[in-house]
This record gives sequence, structure tokens and C-alpha cells, in this order.
Amino acid sequence: MTSYLKIDHIDKSFERGGVRTDVLKDVSLTIEKGEFVSIIGHSGCGKSTLLNLIAGLTRVTSGAILLGNTEVNAPGPERAVVFQNHSLLPWLTVYENVNLAVSKVFAGKKSKTEKHDWVMNNLDLVQMAHAKDKRPAEISGGMKQRVGIARALAMEPKILLLDEPFGALDALTRAHLQDAVMEIHARLGNTMIMITHDVDEAVLLSDRIVMMTNGPAARIGEVLDVPIPRPRDRIALSADRTYLKSREAVLKFLYERHRFVEAAE
Repeated sequence: MTSYLKIDHIDKSFERGGVRTDVLKDVSLTIEKGEFVSIIGHSGCGKSTLLNLIAGLTRVTSGAILLGNTEVNAPGPERAVVFQNHSLLPWLTVYENVNLAVSKVFAGKKSKTEKHDWVMNNLDLVQMAHAKDKRPAEISGGMKQRVGIARALAMEPKILLLDEPFGALDALTRAHLQDAVMEIHARLGNTMIMITHDVDEAVLLSDRIVMMTNGPAARIGEVLDVPIPRPRDRIALSADRTYLKSREAVLKFLYERHRFVEAAE
């Protein structure tokens, strides 16, 4: 059976001024359709580089990334990215920012009315239809990120890539958006890959957590299954044995890696 996404023994190196830096080394991972996978690790472990490789924003040095039977070697609408910075165009309204993606992806495939309905459908999904005529400067950080998610979802991607999407938000806004993402994932059953530094966030949202070793030449250290039934309630989980055990496993991995770095200095 072919995996939905296959990361096959990839290496990634950068060269600057004649000096070569190995960022990722022999990374292999398979992700199935509908999975929510988080990638976690210390700063400099290549998490965002791995996400950029999956997005096609940069190319692997060796190995391959396959989405179905197609090799990933360039950006494409089947892999939409939500960045930590919402990246909305400030001169466009909420509606226009989402419509820009819809018009690009569905040019010649949807009528004007169908495009409008699809934009509004995705704004409804993130509870932002009421702000469709506002510009980014007129809405909060959490609302901007909701629009960024709507824009990505409106492309109907096969995989939604989330690069620390809640990292710049306050705790309460972050919690609300985590809940929103869980609801979207439950409703659409789409495949999501998220980069995060937040252990609790990773355990709450994920089916599996990929833990990276420290860089340079980072690898996948461990992959943890999170066998918590969905839907998940963050308050109920605070005393859930499986949640606490999963959280402990990730923290143990990260702290051991931190001690390893300190010992090497």
C-alpha cells in the first residue's frame, strides 16, 4: 500500500562561503491520509527546514519526498502553508486575501459565483465571515491567523502545513485556535503537519509526534503515537493518564537532548 506522503531518506545541506552545513540527515517518515502529525525539537533541529522541503519551497539535497506517486520538488496548491506570521496582504480585505488564493487555484474551474461561495464557505469555517470587509490592520492577531488558515484551506490542499501557527499569540487566543483547528480537522478529515515548540499543543492536537534530534545533521529521534480518542477536551485531558504519559515521553526526550547539548559545550 502506497503511503499518502513518503519522506524517503532525505538529506538537506546548505553551502555558504564554501562552508557546508548539514541540516537534516537520513530522515524517513510516512504519513497517512487524514493524520495530524506534529514535529517537535529544540531550536536549530531543522523542523522548519523539513516543513519547507515538504512544501517544495526548497529542494532536498538527496533522497525524495513523494505525495502519492508524485515527487515533491516545487511549491504547489496541494501543499498549503500557514506561517507563524499570517502573511496577509495589508491592502486587501479579509475576503480579498482568501479570494486571491481561490482565483489562482480555481481559475477556469469555478464560476464567479462558485468562487464567491467557496471563499465565504472557508471564512465560515474559521468563523471570520463577519469580518470579510475588514483589512488586516483592523482585526486581532488571532483573527488574522484564522484568515490565514481559511486562505490555505480554500486551496483544497491535500496536506495543510502549519509552521508554528500559534507561536505569536497569547495563551487564550492560542487555545481558541487550537480548538478551531481540531474542529476543522474533525470536520474535513484532512492531513495536517505542524511544527511546534509547545509540548502540550503537540499532545493535544496530534495522532503522532515526530521528535527531532539536535542539529546539525538532525534526524528523527523518536516517533510517539498519541492514542487519545477524538474529539478531545483539553480540560478533561488535564487528568487523563494517556495524555500525561504522552506529555512525559516528549518532555523526557527533549530534556535528555538538552542535557546532551550542555554536556557537549
